[in-house]
Amino acid sequence: MNLKALTIVVATGLTLTACGETTGTRTVSGGLIGAGGGAAIGAIAGNAGLGAAIGAGVGLAGGYLYDQQKKGNIDF
Repeated sequence: MNLKALTIVVATGLTLTACGETTGTRTVSGGLIGAGGGAAIGAIAGNAGLGAAIGAGVGLAGGYLYDQQKKGNIDF
């Protein structure tokens, strides 16, 4: 996967994360949205599985960080 595709996966995952009200729902929804976006971008780049894995990881992290920021535990 090239750097441009990876950048798009990361940006998409961070942009579309954290639907929900609890830590669990925000984290899981972020992971699912990230996996979907990553798979789509990965398919364009030639490896949908790798794109989905990267997108899921970024989405999980993004959803968790968003939840912690909403709770006031961290500042951005």
